[in-house]
Amino acid sequence: MAIEERIRWDGVTSRDVYPEDVLTRRDLLADAARDGDWPQVFEQLAQNPDWVNATRVGGSSWFTPLHQAAWHGAEAAAAVLVGCGAWRTLPTAAGERALDIALARGHKKVAGLLQPVVHHPVPSATLNALEGRLHALIRADSHGLADQYRLRLPTLAVLTELAEAQMYFPVPGMYGGFRYRLDGDSLVTESSSRVAGGSGRHHRITVRSTELVAEGVD
Repeated sequence: MAIEERIRWDGVTSRDVYPEDVLTRRDLLADAARDGDWPQVFEQLAQNPDWVNATRVGGSSWFTPLHQAAWHGAEAAAAVLVGCGAWRTLPTAAGERALDIALARGHKKVAGLLQPVVHHPVPSATLNALEGRLHALIRADSHGLADQYRLRLPTLAVLTELAEAQMYFPVPGMYGGFRYRLDGDSLVTESSSRVAGGSGRHHRITVRSTELVAEGVD
């Protein structure tokens, strides 16, 4: 299915996976968002635009810059973040979207910016079932790496708001990872490892089953 790897799920929570300079810059971004220092946030994102949905590496809250903007009621910052590709469906560790945080804090003006725009509607129960099966598949096909690196596994709700409902999840130690996309009410996946030729496995996941479609794919 040749999913572009530009849009990635950043599931690495272990700090020892990252170089020290990357950790320093990720911490700077997280600190600035927490403190409402939006010039610093946007300076960091100008240098690393793919971090717009990043959380603090090793953090427990899983707050992204958009969640912090919702907390602060920072309407202008939230608008810029959404324009930069911040995901409005992404939950924190407590299961709260940016919209939920803004409403709980009484920030009604910013809440209007945070209502998810869904391009690929899928019932919540279906998404939850697909997500559970995807997580099981990742744990199996990564041969323990998902648990070893304490990976935060993908939240499929994010796919519903993307223009193209597809994403790539690189797995440390696997030298590859998982590509996945919504196909109606099912999920199509590819897994591969660059260190093992013919390691690719393609699956179709439905609410009721995970079907191996092809394996040994380069």
